[in-house]
Amino acid sequence: MQGFLNLAWLLPVPPFLAFVAIILFLNRNKTVSSLTAIGGVLVSFILGWPIAFAVFTTPHFGEHPLYGELFTIPTGASELMIGFQVDPANALMIFMVTFLLLMIFIYSNGYMSFPPHLRKEDYPEAYAQGKDPRYSRFMAYISLFATGMLGLVVSNSLLTFFVFWEIMGLCSYLLIGFWFEKESAKKAAFKAFITTRIGDTIMFAGMMLLYMWSIDNTLVFEQALAPENMKHLSEMMVHVPILNFTTPAIALIAILIFFGTIGKSAQFPLHVWLPDAMEGPTPVSALIHAATMVSAGVFLIVRMYPLFYAAGEVAPGSMQFVAGIGAFTAFFATLIAIAQWDIKRVLAYSTIAQLGFMVAALGTGAYVAGFFHLLTHAFFKGLLFLGSGSVIHGVEHGFHHAHAHANGHGNGHHQDQHGHEDAHVHHGSHLIARADGVLDPHDPQDMRNMGGLLKRMPITGWTFIIGGLALAGFPFFTAGFWSKDEILASEWYTREWVIFWTLAITALLTAFYTARQITLTFLGQPRSEGAAHAPESVRSMTVPLILISPFVIGLGWFGIPASFPVLGSLFPNWIEHQLEPYIEYMEFKFPHPEFNVFVLLVSILVSLGGLALGYYVYRDGLPEGKIDPMRRWLGPVWWAMHRKFWVDEFYNYTVVALTRGAAKFMYWLDDVWVIDPIVDAIGRVSIWFAGVCARFDQYVIDGAVNAFAWISDRTGSLLRNTQNGQVQVYLMVVVVSLTIWLLLYALPLILTLV
Repeated sequence: MQGFLNLAWLLPVPPFLAFVAIILFLNRNKTVSSLTAIGGVLVSFILGWPIAFAVFTTPHFGEHPLYGELFTIPTGASELMIGFQVDPANALMIFMVTFLLLMIFIYSNGYMSFPPHLRKEDYPEAYAQGKDPRYSRFMAYISLFATGMLGLVVSNSLLTFFVFWEIMGLCSYLLIGFWFEKESAKKAAFKAFITTRIGDTIMFAGMMLLYMWSIDNTLVFEQALAPENMKHLSEMMVHVPILNFTTPAIALIAILIFFGTIGKSAQFPLHVWLPDAMEGPTPVSALIHAATMVSAGVFLIVRMYPLFYAAGEVAPGSMQFVAGIGAFTAFFATLIAIAQWDIKRVLAYSTIAQLGFMVAALGTGAYVAGFFHLLTHAFFKGLLFLGSGSVIHGVEHGFHHAHAHANGHGNGHHQDQHGHEDAHVHHGSHLIARADGVLDPHDPQDMRNMGGLLKRMPITGWTFIIGGLALAGFPFFTAGFWSKDEILASEWYTREWVIFWTLAITALLTAFYTARQITLTFLGQPRSEGAAHAPESVRSMTVPLILISPFVIGLGWFGIPASFPVLGSLFPNWIEHQLEPYIEYMEFKFPHPEFNVFVLLVSILVSLGGLALGYYVYRDGLPEGKIDPMRRWLGPVWWAMHRKFWVDEFYNYTVVALTRGAAKFMYWLDDVWVIDPIVDAIGRVSIWFAGVCARFDQYVIDGAVNAFAWISDRTGSLLRNTQNGQVQVYLMVVVVSLTIWLLLYALPLILTLV
């Protein structure tokens, strides 16, 4: 088995080779590019699941995790070791990530049809194929994205972890702005890149401090997270001059590294990029919000948990900060989700909130519960995002179908891959100003334009409902219930009352907006032509939905607490059983909450109560002209939620305005007032001085040199005639020389004597 596990470093290689092959050789053939991308991630899946199950079936594997070295990079006094790591924590991630990546890649093959915002006249070949003009590029980008996530999961050091972390950051920028013809997509990509870079920069500072202050100057997890290094960092006190206080080094490092999670997992106050990331294609949303990017932020805490645990032991405020950020983000994002109309934006804020659940759990020591929710959330949120993409696709084609028939063009139109006529006409939609937000009657993502889709799209509808029930924590039958209940039980057991009630209320509101989303989208009567004519999606989109659904239900049964009546003895907490040896090996602790009837009742009440309340409020849908009932009841509070509490506007008028003002000031300082004038003056003085030097050189230096040369030349010309080889000339020279000597020296001497 040891030899087989040594192949774990190969997991990111097939998607990377697919990326290279598509970019360099295959990009002209969309079909081959798609098959290559799917084939690359399929190889990783075929390799990854046996590795994961080998870890799962090896008793007490966590007591002896595998650390593999590939090569070292000399850095002067020390070396950087590059390798891989296999342990129960990343084995669970390998199990989840490889499967969801494969499903998303297959789904993408059907989803990336010709987009409606492009004109068919500009891309006739792509339109004829029914594919996005940059289809091959998309497949290359998501292959590189998969490379980043898989490389991050198997990394053995924080250095390589960060390298793959940044690869995902680059890919998120490229994919969010993939449809760069839209100004909103370009702005969203830039916003995501800059916002996450803020967190990454602070995280990098923490990495450097960890490297500098560690015993062996290393970022390899095996040494950096070793108990003796944790003790060393806990005992080291450092002074922070900016804030003028002294703290254990480990607390400062933990907080700085946590900012990487705040940025990547979109926690407050760096949460603003994630909803705008919906501008990318829906498979990108599934990649970012489920299997990869945002999960990586929470996995950073999971991977570095010995550091956070030790920091909490010597400086409890550091972990309270982590838990507080998570709980506040969960509640804050949930409030915003209640008042959104875009089906994907609801899920985006839901993702922010669920990540807050995980961060809050990890911040209060509930390592297993937080990690368990990370796994279950990846499956049900991946299902929901792929389902939302199928809904958008269906409604979009419904609008095109209705438009074609309304204009009497039932024949002669391009048949897309759905078998439906696709007019691809840019609707001149008339925006409607409403009290609950502006409505575009032809927006395929606005839930006010949906309704009745369960009959039109049954596979999409039922799988979406399964995912929604898991998100709402429907009792006993969904994975979301068990992972959320475990978090609430851990918070109650550790007496974190504020965190407990904040998360409980958040869970109630989550169930409410989930029922709102399901009711407005799938139940009732169609509220637009797009919904009335929406077709079911193609098999390449619906099959992944079907395959993910069993995990959304069954995965929860692997995390039932052993103390839970009846079910606990039938299905002991397998995930905790897998992680416990590794936790003991890393020498940190986590709570083992006993069964508590009150917590169970709270979990059931908030789930069923929220679902019932949401269905009751929206059971009649939204007939034409009727606004959201919550808008009428809550008034300005609802509007504040709908406008995301104006956080983006606040940043625009403060941070962005300050940055632009500073940039403009530096422009005037640099180009107009100080720096450029000084540089220009120095340049002018230098030019004048150079002219003076040139004249001095020309008339003095060069003049003297030229004079000496002229004299030498003339002297040489005269003397040259005396060296012609004739004896008589030499005699004449002797006679002349003697005569001159007599005239100059001898004659004056004789005259003096006389």
